[in-house]
Amino acid sequence: MPDRPSVDGLDEVWAQRWERDGVYRFDRTRPRAEVFSVDTPPPTVSGSLHVGHVFSYTHTDVVARYQRMRGKAVFYPMGWDDNGLPTERRVQNHFGVRCDPSLPYEPGFVPPASAAKAAKDQVPVSRRTFIELCEQLTTEDEKAFEELWRRLGLSVDWSHGYQTIGTPARRVSQRAFLRNLARGEAYLAEAPTLWDVTFRTAVAQAELEDRERPGAYHDLAFARAGGEPLVISTTRPELLPACVAVVVHPDDERYTALVGTMVRTPLFGVDVPVVAHRLADPGKGTGAAMICTFGDTTDVTWWRELALPTRPVIGRDGRLLPDVPPWLDGAGAAAYEQLAGATVHTARERVAELLRSSGGLVGEPRPITHPVKFYEKGDRPLEIITTRQWYLRNGGRDEDLRAALLERGRELAWHPEHMRVRYENWVGGLNGDWLVSRQRFFGVPFPLWYPLDDSGEPVYDSPIVPAEADLPVDPSSDVPPGYTEAQRGVPGGFAGDPDVMDTWATSSLSPQIAGGWGDDDDLFARVFPMDLRPQAHEIIRTWLFASVVRAHLEQGVLPWRHAAISGWILDPDRKKMSKSAGNVVTPLGLLEQYGSDGVRYWAANGRPGADTAFDPGQMKIGRRLATKILNVSRFVLGLGPAAGDAVVTQPLDLAMLAALDGVVAAATAALDDYDHTRALEITERFFWDFCDDYVELVKARAYGDAGDEAGAASARAALRRALSAQLRLFAPFLPFVTEEVWSWWRDGSVHLAPWPSADSSSGDAELFATASALIGAVRKARSEAQLAGRADVPRAVARLRPDDADAAGRLLDDVRAAGRVAVLELRPEHDLDGVIVTIG
Repeated sequence: MPDRPSVDGLDEVWAQRWERDGVYRFDRTRPRAEVFSVDTPPPTVSGSLHVGHVFSYTHTDVVARYQRMRGKAVFYPMGWDDNGLPTERRVQNHFGVRCDPSLPYEPGFVPPASAAKAAKDQVPVSRRTFIELCEQLTTEDEKAFEELWRRLGLSVDWSHGYQTIGTPARRVSQRAFLRNLARGEAYLAEAPTLWDVTFRTAVAQAELEDRERPGAYHDLAFARAGGEPLVISTTRPELLPACVAVVVHPDDERYTALVGTMVRTPLFGVDVPVVAHRLADPGKGTGAAMICTFGDTTDVTWWRELALPTRPVIGRDGRLLPDVPPWLDGAGAAAYEQLAGATVHTARERVAELLRSSGGLVGEPRPITHPVKFYEKGDRPLEIITTRQWYLRNGGRDEDLRAALLERGRELAWHPEHMRVRYENWVGGLNGDWLVSRQRFFGVPFPLWYPLDDSGEPVYDSPIVPAEADLPVDPSSDVPPGYTEAQRGVPGGFAGDPDVMDTWATSSLSPQIAGGWGDDDDLFARVFPMDLRPQAHEIIRTWLFASVVRAHLEQGVLPWRHAAISGWILDPDRKKMSKSAGNVVTPLGLLEQYGSDGVRYWAANGRPGADTAFDPGQMKIGRRLATKILNVSRFVLGLGPAAGDAVVTQPLDLAMLAALDGVVAAATAALDDYDHTRALEITERFFWDFCDDYVELVKARAYGDAGDEAGAASARAALRRALSAQLRLFAPFLPFVTEEVWSWWRDGSVHLAPWPSADSSSGDAELFATASALIGAVRKARSEAQLAGRADVPRAVARLRPDDADAAGRLLDDVRAAGRVAVLELRPEHDLDGVIVTIG
């Protein structure tokens, strides 16, 4: 036991010892009933971790440590979500390169000395080179991530790690997809697709977000036979050449007579029908809207349900197509030639000017601010274009599957419970299946090839699939069964599927990947279904829901029993802290300044599911708490053990232990309910009462100053029992300082010690509360009398309720000694609120 204990340096010392001694290794000999398994969120490897990660991962670690002390074999792996767009963007910015799949592989490629500032200046590289650079950078990032997690004290078993781009993860992802395909749950379809024009990839419904953007309503005059023009309002006049109909509400009497007739588009002169549909809003604009293929998701609904033609004008690059569409001729074709190849923004301005000149624009555009759909990681509004993509059934168009997935949500234990509503709202609002293909590079490829017909065109409805034993495969370099490499891309040969899976299609299988599904069946049987999925609330619609879908389809069960949902970390302006917003705080400096236990204390004070402010002040309090644990432990252990088989006999000692029993019971109940904040609050409140009141009350007796050896032995035994229990109560939250103190007087790790029991004392817990009130009143009286700390008080009077007086009589010796009061008279009085002490 050091003479001057300090929290500084404890995290580095104990992190190394825990790894050396294998304290957190999973015991895979234990049966499933004795295992607690965690589906740990694999953090996205795209730069650095921030305090938001520290916040939520601490919550998970508290649960894992608690369950380990409850006797469970804890399966607590760590994965890295390293495939997908965030990694690609980081590699592009870090190395100054961009992927061009048409380029040949360059062995030994050396990136530019300095990264390009603009995308147009990035060096094009082959797909294989780009992937190698992705792997190189993610490996470096993952090492830094692991070092920080160890510094924070995550009790992860680092021998059970994975990468979402690693061989086991690719094998699991491809196996699951092939089984989805065989059962008809995965299918290929050519359909309108949400498209990010910057990254040139499809986007799923779950990845959308609305952002307020400026716009303008343009009133356009559609000509009709024998009558006044039909005026419609639109914010996207550039889509006028893609117009296929005008829609009105069936109950809108203004337009009843027009339904079924034809009107002509201004400027482009195309005849289109007037149709009725319930989704038309009579109160929006003029109540009549043009249907274009495609302006938004409502256009897609109208197009599908009204069986309208397709007239695309926007390409995958976000520009209007370079060739004049076949449905335009004459003046319409001439007008389009002025738009061909233009960006959407430029085309909008040109169309408005052409309409103004031709008389097709009624009045001037009216500025508005309106929500526009973006890819959550994108910078430009999404477009909708027709592409061929892979989909996975998720209940969006299957009522039976939707009902089954809603029932899964009711089976799951949610912490907090109200988060279930987010899941149910998402499932209930699905309007299509899950689009799982992406036109990117660093991801898990679809394990498929397509035969080519005599003209060299792919036969998409007859894909060639590999055997599961051959997984993982990369169709861009591997050859399908029965073919040779020479047949790639030639008529009568084959072509590999060029797309990769959405990153959620892989991370949704994290329980199966971490558990060794298909690779380690013994491990999988011991850990799956897992016990806990911890995650943030904003990805309930993506990660949580997608994981439920995959386990339901493949294993017919929930992937876990409990979901613990964490909130966001907010900056001082109450905005979500995120790398994209540029308001993040990196944790290393905080760990160095306040110690890992101090930072963990702040994190553990964040309630489940609630957003929490970033507060270094709480970290300072946590460091003070850790320091106090060191100091009070040094005092208790410095007294030496009680003589022989000393037992706790004194009323105050028994009362303190009885109160501690109540704390153990309450903290245990809170942690069983995944309420870490409540457990910490209960434990910390008692600890300060223990230090400020009990230790001070029994200090003289514990030293043996009163010559009462039995009383001294009782105090020392009670102090040690209380210290042992409190160290274990704090251990999940403050692992470093509790391990340090435990090592001063116990063998083994506190984190493998049994959780304290709540039946260790037969005392009266209320007596401890009375003792605290009494000594508190004595201190107040001394302060009001302006007495020095060691000044003696000849006489004092304590006025208290009659029903407290008898109990207080059993505490007099300890209270007099702690308060340095020679004579303390107890005076019962009715109608008192608490205890009042006067000196003299």
